[in-house]
Amino acid sequence: MSQRYVRLLPLILVCLLPLSAAADIYKFVDEEGVLHFTDAPTDRRFKIYMRDLKKDKQLRTHFNLSACARDPKTFEPLINSYAAQYGVDKALIKAVIHAESNYNPKAVSRAGARGLMQLMPKTAQALKVCDSFDPKENIRGGVRYLKFLLDTFNGDVTLALAAYNAGMARVAQYGGVPPFEETRTYIARVLSYQESYQRD
Repeated sequence: MSQRYVRLLPLILVCLLPLSAAADIYKFVDEEGVLHFTDAPTDRRFKIYMRDLKKDKQLRTHFNLSACARDPKTFEPLINSYAAQYGVDKALIKAVIHAESNYNPKAVSRAGARGLMQLMPKTAQALKVCDSFDPKENIRGGVRYLKFLLDTFNGDVTLALAAYNAGMARVAQYGGVPPFEETRTYIARVLSYQESYQRD
């Protein structure tokens, strides 16, 4: 793959990329709207698309980013507990937290989502989460919501993640994964992280 670029349609990418994510992946869109992916960029138009999970861990260690992102092992007991309680794969929970907040319990998105699993205020309220910045409450609410989505979509992880990112209304509107690059990128990233956590 070092000397040739992979040209894939976004929908195919969502299905196949997690299987090959073993290094940093870069992408760019050419003048014809075709997506190009590589693990060895030779053109300055390539931008980082997905970082290797192990490199993420090394970066947090080497640059001491603990002030904004904690060691994932800190939350292991909570993740294991709620994974068992709600019957959700703990690797999936870790992957969602990694993609949503990079393990920063104080994270706040531009849209106002908060905490480790980036709960919107109304969603948090519906899940009886009083403090979204409390890791225990946030993970409990986020896993409960993820379980609800998985049940709603009959265990289809891809659709559940699409709804987690873009909302159930958007998934219903498009009859599947919405045609948003952000959502498709999010799904690919979470599935890639999930696979990495399962291997670890």
